Amino acid sequence: MKERRKAKRIKDINEVTLTVISGGKKIPTGKSFYNYSGDISVTGAKIQANILLPVDTLLKMDFTLKTLQKQITALGKVKWVKVIIEDEYYEAGVEFIDTPGDAIKKIKDYISNYKKNKHVHMPFWIFAKFNEPKSK
Repeated sequence: MKERRKAKRIKDINEVTLTVISGGKKIPTGKSFYNYSGDISVTGAKIQANILLPVDTLLKMDFTLKTLQKQITALGKVKWVKVIIEDEYYEAGVEFIDTPGDAIKKIKDYISNYKKNKHVHMPFWIFAKFNEPKSK
């Protein structure tokens, strides 16, 4: 499969609230869903969701990026969908459209700092296990 991404993505899980603007016939417009992004770039993100988002669905996405204290709002259009577990778990590729320049700059800065600091994110229980005090 030919790579069509316009920008490099970082694999980083962040909370995202999705609000359907239009295009989802089975999804009510204006309804918000709480999900996660699986990766992100300045041009788009992979969304992990518990609802099927049809291709061409327009979304308002409110990201909570780990190292930023503010929420970023972006508009996006679903470009592809992958069923992971039928009626339970889906992935969707979302391209950012008509997103304000300041939001794109914040995402760009986040990606730049992520690469600089070479973050390694892991579930808390794994972190806790490897950082337990050593018994004497």
